[in-house]
Amino acid sequence: MSHEHVSYLELLARGAATEAYDRPVLLARANGAGPEALAELEEAKQLALRVRAELEGRRRREAELSALFATAHDLAGLRDLDAVLRAIVQRARSLLGTEVAYLSLNDPAAGDTYMRVTEGSVSARFQQVRLGMGEGLGGLVAQTARPYVTDDYFGDARFQHTRTIDTAVRDEGLVAILGVPLSLGSQVIGVLFAADRRARVFEREQVALLCSFAAHAAVAIDTANLLAETRSALAELERANDIIREHSGVIERASEVHDRLSELVLHGGGVHDVARAVSEVLGGTVEFTEAGAGTASRAGGHAVREGDDWVAAVSAGGEALGTLVLHGRPDLDPVDQRTLERAALVTSLLLLARRSAGEAEQRVRGELLDDLLDAPDRDRRLLRERAARLRTDSEAPHVVLAARVDRPAGDGDTDAGRRESADRQRLWSAASHLAATRRGLASARDGGTVLLLPLGPGETAADLARQTAKSLGGTLREEVTVGASAPVRAPLDHPDRVAVAYEEARRCLDALRLLHRSGQGAAAEDLGFLGLLLAERRDIGGFVDRTVGQVVAYDRRRGTELVRTLDAYFASGMSPARTKDELHVHVNTVAQRLERIGRLLGPDWQSPARALEIQLALRLHALSDAVGGK
Repeated sequence: MSHEHVSYLELLARGAATEAYDRPVLLARANGAGPEALAELEEAKQLALRVRAELEGRRRREAELSALFATAHDLAGLRDLDAVLRAIVQRARSLLGTEVAYLSLNDPAAGDTYMRVTEGSVSARFQQVRLGMGEGLGGLVAQTARPYVTDDYFGDARFQHTRTIDTAVRDEGLVAILGVPLSLGSQVIGVLFAADRRARVFEREQVALLCSFAAHAAVAIDTANLLAETRSALAELERANDIIREHSGVIERASEVHDRLSELVLHGGGVHDVARAVSEVLGGTVEFTEAGAGTASRAGGHAVREGDDWVAAVSAGGEALGTLVLHGRPDLDPVDQRTLERAALVTSLLLLARRSAGEAEQRVRGELLDDLLDAPDRDRRLLRERAARLRTDSEAPHVVLAARVDRPAGDGDTDAGRRESADRQRLWSAASHLAATRRGLASARDGGTVLLLPLGPGETAADLARQTAKSLGGTLREEVTVGASAPVRAPLDHPDRVAVAYEEARRCLDALRLLHRSGQGAAAEDLGFLGLLLAERRDIGGFVDRTVGQVVAYDRRRGTELVRTLDAYFASGMSPARTKDELHVHVNTVAQRLERIGRLLGPDWQSPARALEIQLALRLHALSDAVGGK
């Protein structure tokens, strides 16, 4: 075997490019080989090229068979249709050596075709394009159910060009395109494409290979559709079973809630017990609120959905008593809706029963307080027994409070009278509830309400008056003014003191209204020297201590003369210059003492109202010292 023949075997062995096979002939010619030798080399070259082409074809068929086998394997273990179709398009692009491959599917509902999978595409417009049926190269493939190829897309007049398709193809830069049909029986469901951004000719073997991939893709789509239909049928069967189980469960829940509500009513359960029982049975959270009953629910007598909640009005005789709201169960079965409505009905019955009992207790509490005010000579033992049945605190000191609703009257006398009557009723109801809560008594009286409430530890009459005004005002959403008496010790042992204390509370109430302090609560001690006139007992020492007690105490601790300086300051017409002459001290000393007094009494101590009270307190202090010194 000649050296040149060995060269061709080496070229075949290493899979050299076609151009390399010309080299032995060129070398022989350059070395002066004769015509006979050159003809022999040319024949050997052609034989080597045929062997090379045969090897290349076998390798290509081996790769194609391997890709088709891998695709069949993917189909056998089909889990994700998109993943299988993507693998098919990727293998088609790789084996055909194209820059782009893509697959489109028909959408019968929309009447067009859309891109399902693309590989190698860089244009968002191309990846999202939707084509009308029969348009473009794909439309020709779908119409004829045969492969079509073009080596110059924009110069090919065999298919219908549209602006949408041409713009997308131009945006992607495609020139040569091969399309083969995706067929299920006689129906074309889509097209598989291979394309290049340069002119090229697709060989018959390449067209056949792409048709094989398209067949696999069609099988994958058909298998996925069958699986989807099977899953859908199984899901429908499962839903049917769920409906049967749920309906059975709803009936059981309805029976359970009926039994539990009946038991609650028989054993004296409350509104919140009903809400808790229904919450457990329905598997959500039921809340009762006294306001905001749904209009739609009241009108129809049914539970209605509001957002993700269900609302059932609690009403009786057209009066809205509140609302039951179910959270956490947006999809409520009709039977469960009726369960919620039944719970609302039971709640209304319990509320009416509680209201009747409460009104009876309010009347009894009012009657006891009326007897203390109007008939103080009643048997005290009987009074104590009645108080014990009402669970009142008879041992603690009590305060009598007079309360009234204060707001401007309306334009018409009839309307004003009606509102005033309604205000009295609402005030009495709120005061009765407060009295029951604090273990006291309440009664409607003199256009307002009177309360007899025990003092808590460390609490003063003024504190209780302010708390009562705030509580009643918040409940009624109106200004409620409250006047308080001084504490009454053992009111059930000394009922005569209750009427006296009530008169003091009324005087304090009238004073607050005259002082334009409506909506506030106060006792005589809050009204300064005016309180001395209003209080039944003249607590002069308390008034002096509250007004100038800190100055007096400072003098006693430090041996200073702040009280004497105050007397001289007011006697001199509040002039520091005349004060220093009166005291025979330097004016700076007067200024320093007045500054100290200001820190003790507060920055407003020289205002007309405070100055008047301070001067009166100084006179009473001097009088008490003079009386005590005798």
